[in-house]
Amino acid sequence: MDYKNIENLVTEAKLGNKKAKEILAKEFTPFILNLSERTYIYSYEFSDIQNECYKALFKCIQTYSPERHRFVAYATNGIKNSINLLIRNSVRRASGDGPSAFILDDKYENILCSDLLEIDEILFKEAYKTKLEASLKKLKPKELELIIYVYFKEYPLKKYARLKGINYSTAFSRKEAALDKLGAMLKGF
Repeated sequence: MDYKNIENLVTEAKLGNKKAKEILAKEFTPFILNLSERTYIYSYEFSDIQNECYKALFKCIQTYSPERHRFVAYATNGIKNSINLLIRNSVRRASGDGPSAFILDDKYENILCSDLLEIDEILFKEAYKTKLEASLKKLKPKELELIIYVYFKEYPLKKYARLKGINYSTAFSRKEAALDKLGAMLKGF
């Protein structure tokens, strides 16, 4: 790519020159094709992804400030960000598009009954929870504090080590020892 020529084309395209937009689209076609081939988005075909890339390119042309003189980097980042946004939205939307999106009525009730937890599984989970609580109470106060801080409150172990004024490796050893002890208590369950 000739960067000076690209900058001139962008300036012309911003002024409404359609031919300059076409030339810019041709210049970015190899990048767009490569990105489109490497990208999978649920319910999008190759041409859909390609069109989204061109749409992002034309939006970049509109929003670009020519005094920056870095359109190629600006456009490639804009196109990648646009595709990444589509991927994130697709992942979020996928949970609403699958079998869990059915409306439960008489027709689907019999089909979905197999997805429900069996009473045995519910009772097992409840018994395991009770056993875990009893095992946690058998830990030493320092071990219990560490387990609660790291696993229930979900703070990093590094923060725990800093808070207690100990080395990270010491905190790691204590955590491993507490988990081993807890695992031994739950082993036969």
